[in-house]
Amino acid sequence: MRVGELAECRGRLEEFAGEVFAPLVRRDQRAKGQLYLRGLLLDGRRKSMQPMAELFLTEQRRSPKAPARA
Repeated sequence: MRVGELAECRGRLEEFAGEVFAPLVRRDQRAKGQLYLRGLLLDGRRKSMQPMAELFLTEQRRSPKAPARA
């Protein structure tokens, strides 16, 4: 899935992530959980945090129409 495709289902993904990460007490933990979930859905073979973050930033730079917020 590319960033543009991910943006198309953003609302549903945010709703799902909200339910999944609701038990996390801190807001920053919930935000990182949502970023991790988005990273899992993006194209790329390595699914640890650093490669996913790099992939997300690279894709975001290529697709200026994609939303920048987490």
